[in-house]
Amino acid sequence: MIQRVAVIGECMLELQGQAFGPMTQTYGGDTLNTAVYLRRCGQADGIQVAYATAVGEDSLSQGLLDRWIGQGLDTRLVRRIPGRHPGLYMIQVDERGERSFHYWRDTAAAKAYFEVEQTPLEQYAEEFDALYLSGITLAILPPAGRERLFALMARMRSRATVVFDNNFRPRLWPQIQEARDAFERAFSLATVALVTADDHQTLWGLPTLDAALTRAQDLPTPELVIKRGAEPTLVREAQDPSRWLTAPTERVAKVVDTTAAGDSFAGGYLARRLAGGSAVEAATFGNRVAARVIQHPGAVIPAPAMADLL
Repeated sequence: MIQRVAVIGECMLELQGQAFGPMTQTYGGDTLNTAVYLRRCGQADGIQVAYATAVGEDSLSQGLLDRWIGQGLDTRLVRRIPGRHPGLYMIQVDERGERSFHYWRDTAAAKAYFEVEQTPLEQYAEEFDALYLSGITLAILPPAGRERLFALMARMRSRATVVFDNNFRPRLWPQIQEARDAFERAFSLATVALVTADDHQTLWGLPTLDAALTRAQDLPTPELVIKRGAEPTLVREAQDPSRWLTAPTERVAKVVDTTAAGDSFAGGYLARRLAGGSAVEAATFGNRVAARVIQHPGAVIPAPAMADLL
């Protein structure tokens, strides 16, 4: 059976390299990365993925749309806004594969997605079986747009899978309490939550990762996945909320670039889950996908590099 998933967020132009040196230009963003990996991992099972965002009418925006279509994404939920442009970020990667980011996104088109009477996502919501958003999705939206998205989550959750991934970037939030309030709303409205433990620790200012884990396990979302880096992933399914199971991670001999590790996990997890796999099976597969992705540079690795996983 065909499953249709709507993913909402922001994709930006990406520059990767060393400052004042050669740069490679591509594109990426947490939700776009997830959409691509979900499409790749779920294509054989009939999963279709639409990306909801806003871009401009300039050539760079058209270039993004062309590339999303090339990745197999449905772009009918994309708004094109005259006078706006995509955001831009630059990644610098150190010798251990860890990355640092610099952003130029204050006037990015994606921030204005809900600045219209009815967005394409709101118009076509009933056609979708699942909705995916992240903490970054919430962060880039102004308060009025965020409220519209919360209303959409509430509208869809009675009949569809609503997934919230807790990607937390402190610099995107003017006030920490605003972030905490928004995340609590999202956790209460989602049917599935993907939680990175150290992001949860940072959001709540907790002293240890164990404290973050304890707090995360009390979240109200029926299906809960807690990612702990190299440690086994914890999963709880809605039908047995008192039982925690583990999914193994995979060791990687050489980490090249950790960009999109969590995003690719989410894509793999949702692909298997929507295809009927258990939460443990889905998390195990998500960890395999993430382990492959971090052995390659960039957010979206070449499809042949993961063909044997599919």
